[in-house]
Amino acid sequence: MLSFAGKFVRTVDAVNYRMGRIMMYFIFVMVAILLWSSISKTFLLPSLWTLELAQFAMVAYYILGGPYSMQQGAHVRMDLFYGDWSARKKAQIDAITVLFLIFYLGVMLYGAYDSTSYSFQYGERSPTAWRPYLWPIKVVMFFGIFMMLLQSISELFKDIATLKGVDL
Repeated sequence: MLSFAGKFVRTVDAVNYRMGRIMMYFIFVMVAILLWSSISKTFLLPSLWTLELAQFAMVAYYILGGPYSMQQGAHVRMDLFYGDWSARKKAQIDAITVLFLIFYLGVMLYGAYDSTSYSFQYGERSPTAWRPYLWPIKVVMFFGIFMMLLQSISELFKDIATLKGVDL
């Protein structure tokens, strides 16, 4: 079991690390889209697609960068007491709270699956003037939630290993 957990943690962490490092630069894609939006509204005919595409880029940036943030411990947390606790106490609390996160992400993944399959089945489009298909961003959201769920399980395994005094 320990070898499975170690392989799982290393694989998930490696995938989310690489994906997070790539997504860090995705902010420049959003800036480029919004810059083009400003230029086209000022000097040319306004583009219908720019703001919605920037929103899609922001969703991808946020959803796909979340597992990397979790892995790096970069999420915001209430550090009033947590910072003074020992590594073992932090692992105990984290192991309990990550179970709630895993449940929440499971529910979110179920909803994302339903929404994505609906979008594929009916060719769902955005109700804006541009009217892009919504399935590409819904696939990104489903994948991002799935990777966040895997990262949460990885964090749970790391916390359990810390409590047992074992290295993964």
